Amino acid sequence: MMKNKTKRACDTCTHFNADGLKKLGVKTNDFDFVVALAGNPNTGKSTVFNALTGLRQHTGNWPGKTVARAEGAFEYNKQKYKLVDLPGTYSLLSTSEDEEVARDFILFGKPSVTVITVDASRLERNLNLVLQILEITNVAVLCLNLMDEAERNNITIDTRTLAKDLGIPVVPTSARFQKGIPELIQTISELANGKIKCKPHKIKNIPQNIEKSVQELSRKIEDEYPNISNSRWIAFRLLEGDAQIIEALRTGKIADNE
Repeated sequence: MMKNKTKRACDTCTHFNADGLKKLGVKTNDFDFVVALAGNPNTGKSTVFNALTGLRQHTGNWPGKTVARAEGAFEYNKQKYKLVDLPGTYSLLSTSEDEEVARDFILFGKPSVTVITVDASRLERNLNLVLQILEITNVAVLCLNLMDEAERNNITIDTRTLAKDLGIPVVPTSARFQKGIPELIQTISELANGKIKCKPHKIKNIPQNIEKSVQELSRKIEDEYPNISNSRWIAFRLLEGDAQIIEALRTGKIADNE
């Protein structure tokens, strides 16, 4: 996917109405959509957050956790977006408090859109988290950040091929220079309003016995929760013996994801 081809964002992101944008900073009440901002550490995620919200944020801790929580907001075309900056993690396997917070918000917090921020100069090492997130949610955009660093290292990325392979929009950005941020905002808006439909990459080549068990569990989960969108991912976690997912099913918390 890395080659000397176009660096343009997806075709849906080329016409941006800058007049429709209003940064709201810490005003996160009375919003129309919730946007989760996820990514590995050191991908410029906080810079993306600041660029979207106007360099201001409301900070605190996640309930019952020592992990910091940052929120902000912006308004675009008369719709308000609450932006939640998730802890930077390398995985969503819930082996640390940061991973647990990030995973639970994507799974139970019902974000309207998840923005996955990656380092364009180190794309391959970031893709593990990207693929894990796409197992949980079908509404996401890849923010291909630090494009200036990639260019400095003579790395170019075929964003169209990357978007096709992942099944989600890809928007190149250099957030510290505000490059690509207007296109990212428009893409978030179009995803939140259903104008862009995603078909994310899913795990393939599963051993037959595991695939059979996953399908059986998925059907049972969907019978219990007909509107759930990630029954397959939940089935995988049940087979892994994920205590939190087992407890969420036992208590009915999983229903909050419908």
